[in-house]
Amino acid sequence: MSDLATRTAFRTCPLCEAGCGLEIIVARDLAGVERVTRIRGDQLDVFSKGFICPKGSTLKQLHDDPDRLRRPLVKRNGEHVEVSWANAFREVAERLTAVTDQFGRQAVATYLGNPSAHSLSSLLYNRPLLMALGTQQRFSASTVDQMPRHVASGLVFGTPMTVPVPDLDRTQLLLMLGANPYASNGSLCTAPDFPGRIEAMQARGGRLIVVDPRRSRTAEQADEWIAIRPGTDALLLAAVATTLLTEGLVDVGTHVSAYLDGLDQVGDALAGFTPDRVAAATGVKADVIVGLARQLANAESAAVYGRIGTTTTEFGTLASWLIDVVNILTGNLDREGGSMFPMPVAGGPTTRGIPGVGRGFETGKGVSRVGGHPEVMGEYPAAAMADEISTPGDGQIKALITIAGNPVLSTPDSVALDHALAGLDFMVSVDIYLNETTKHADVILPPPSPLQRSHYDLALLQFAVRNVANYSEPVLPLDEGQPDEWEILCRLALIAQGLGPDADIAIIDDLTAQAVARMGPDADEVLSAASAGGRRGPERLLDMMLRSGPFGITLDDLIAAPHGVDFGALEPRLPEVLRTPTGKIELAAQPLLNDLPRLEASIDALAGRQLVLVGRRDLRSNNSWMHNIEVLVKGRQRCTLHVHPDDAVRLGVTDGGPATVKSRVGELIAVVEVTDAIRPGVVSLPHGWGHDHPGTRLRVASARGGVNSNVLTDAAVIDPLSGNAALNAIPVSVVPA
Repeated sequence: MSDLATRTAFRTCPLCEAGCGLEIIVARDLAGVERVTRIRGDQLDVFSKGFICPKGSTLKQLHDDPDRLRRPLVKRNGEHVEVSWANAFREVAERLTAVTDQFGRQAVATYLGNPSAHSLSSLLYNRPLLMALGTQQRFSASTVDQMPRHVASGLVFGTPMTVPVPDLDRTQLLLMLGANPYASNGSLCTAPDFPGRIEAMQARGGRLIVVDPRRSRTAEQADEWIAIRPGTDALLLAAVATTLLTEGLVDVGTHVSAYLDGLDQVGDALAGFTPDRVAAATGVKADVIVGLARQLANAESAAVYGRIGTTTTEFGTLASWLIDVVNILTGNLDREGGSMFPMPVAGGPTTRGIPGVGRGFETGKGVSRVGGHPEVMGEYPAAAMADEISTPGDGQIKALITIAGNPVLSTPDSVALDHALAGLDFMVSVDIYLNETTKHADVILPPPSPLQRSHYDLALLQFAVRNVANYSEPVLPLDEGQPDEWEILCRLALIAQGLGPDADIAIIDDLTAQAVARMGPDADEVLSAASAGGRRGPERLLDMMLRSGPFGITLDDLIAAPHGVDFGALEPRLPEVLRTPTGKIELAAQPLLNDLPRLEASIDALAGRQLVLVGRRDLRSNNSWMHNIEVLVKGRQRCTLHVHPDDAVRLGVTDGGPATVKSRVGELIAVVEVTDAIRPGVVSLPHGWGHDHPGTRLRVASARGGVNSNVLTDAAVIDPLSGNAALNAIPVSVVPA
């Protein structure tokens, strides 16, 4: 045996929103080198209690992946070559400064990818970098994902983070739209072992109703599956709300009614959305819609939950708002078993400021240069990025910084964006892979692997179904000379501020710490206590947030509790959770009411669509960034075009054969999989594939490239309230290839 010793480390999985606890066995060999030998679920984790999905066990393979970048790359004569960290930062300083000197700071743009939400360093130090850059040209994966949910919450409750989550462990009826937690473990609803929680609900006599055009794994578990036509969730929810109002089934409860404003206005605005009127468009019979409303009204407790199938549509914000409307009308907001507001242990917008009142939420502080899209949460639609880069004129994007993102695969009209990136004057990427996007980068700065970084789910625990906290120390040490992720971001911020590549990162770290301290009370005292013992970086910032948070704990408290700390089930938080100017739930927010005529005008067009495309998720897949792990992609081909048997006959395509799929903006050839697990008139491709680009270093992914569904996504079709792309309900044609 070469191993001298083993140790056990505990950490939270950073790969998705579930936040499962991991037990990791680390062995040290005779040379003193540590390696991970086993990963399994942490049976003692206060939140996940041993649950783990296939992705969590592959953190070892991700760390050991020979394609994962360990050193910076700089493009020389069209080829990426390894350089020292010092040389890489000097390259960034010279070339980024050249762009800003010639074209100004608005010529620089940023794109933050999905993994940023799962990284403590990114969550805390991306903002200092953005501020240092001084540009309004900001984009992120949020506008190809959850932005409509944030906008609806902001308009109604006062902040975009005030998102009600289903009280899964106590509800008796869960209505789920556009979500498949058996594959994705939930989203904007942090709940380890979401499937187990569903099954526990059913075991106590509760029911699950799934609204989805596909008979997903979650739909198979459901007590009732409603096969809706894609893109019509807002119509269905509006008809449910109208039924509740016209049948006298509304009972918001005295607790909520005291803080509710606009109910009558909403009732008047929704009057035209009757079950009969929306039946053809939704593909759901009127009596089924009426029955759904009655079930929600008569249940002991109920929660309506919608996810990516509802947000990635032309009416994503209205669908998100109508989920809240139905929860309120049935008396299921802010009550046990309904939809409730978490109390984040590290604090957040719902715990800071004056309880029960605030400035509220607004969009449109600026508009994008080319498309005139309004700003939302400080950024513009990712769907607009290609035009902003490729369209000449004052303010044209000349340089781009991407952080943990792969927009070439994940954003609309991917071919156009791919071409646009090739025309940039300069691009830098903070990423662990040379992928379809970063191949365009002139400099790639790889952060450490997840096992080498500390972790706390700072953003995602704000949507947790229990009030919990769990901090993870790094499992493995940094490689020699490897800066931590937060140090990379600080150095980029120093460069952006004009201080050069060699300035002390403590400048940015200290400024950030002072800003975080001011977010809570007793700023000087909290900053001093968190800085004791020389603590710096994300740990110092997190300690300050915990100290000033609603439970007043410290980082040392969490370090002493490696399995996490459970602060209990969700409790009613009205009215203190509100941050609206009126101190009320502003249910009839004018931007939402103003968008209803657009929804009503779409009914006939939606009813007339012949064939539409939707996405899907797989348990072993995570957008585009886990496809280079052999154990996750081996086996049968999963990037296939799902087609209903009736449609297969009508279209002339066969199981296993190729088909050409064409939309307004692009076309591709995919392998057909004929299945009755999808409703007629709908076809489906998974999101995040298409690893066939030259110039990448993704050997496993490239061997199973699949096709990129976003070649078909139309950048011109977005939800106007949120700027979110419509990745679902894309009109397409399908013919044999």
